[in-house]
Amino acid sequence: MTGSLLVSDPHSGVRLLTINRPARRNALDRATYRALGDALAAADGDEAVRAIVLTGAEGCFTAGNDLSDFQDTSDTGEPSAGLTFLRALTGCATPVIAAVEGFAVGIGTTLLLHCDLAYAGAGATFRMPFVNLGLCPEGASSYLLPRIAGTKKAAELLMLGTTFGPDVACDAGLINAETAQGGALGLALDKAVALAALPPESVQATKRLLRAHTQENVQAALALEAESFHALRRGPAAQAAFARFFKR
Repeated sequence: MTGSLLVSDPHSGVRLLTINRPARRNALDRATYRALGDALAAADGDEAVRAIVLTGAEGCFTAGNDLSDFQDTSDTGEPSAGLTFLRALTGCATPVIAAVEGFAVGIGTTLLLHCDLAYAGAGATFRMPFVNLGLCPEGASSYLLPRIAGTKKAAELLMLGTTFGPDVACDAGLINAETAQGGALGLALDKAVALAALPPESVQATKRLLRAHTQENVQAALALEAESFHALRRGPAAQAAFARFFKR
């Protein structure tokens, strides 16, 4: 397991995954995506794990993709590490709870669409700046966000890439509730402990039924978005945006 992901079991039946790249605001590089996907699969395959909590180290959830990876324009023909992680997350039968503090940018916001519960501390900052970077939505957000937030709000958040706080995230259905700053992880762990005490077969059946009617469309959206995303990522507008980012 890479040092960019910390794995622990803080309570019986609860697996805690902590993104640990604080020097990069917990931005997700290829190694961290792979570690997250492997850790989700391992937790999902462990009968002793009844709930998974995902958070970021040192008061920051994640600043999204590590843009240095995006400057590589080669095409291996293989699914990206990010898409592999998203497929692991969307296929996870065990409940996943997110605890958000600080920045939740790009995939740091869209992955919340696939968590069963999510809580954010006051002052958390959400943004999906895909268009601003010459990219397009990912994480099946083009399908799921209009369903839960409405088409107009989804267009505003995805097209303009506006920054928003926990109040808007809650109204848009991205999180369950806002907590005091620094309180998201404690609340997420409380919910995980509560889930771990329930009959696991019933919990997993409920999760499966909640997602049964959208799962096929979610997988199709992930694939369609990935095709457009990586074509745009290799294009001049995105590469210029990445260069400007690192020049700052």
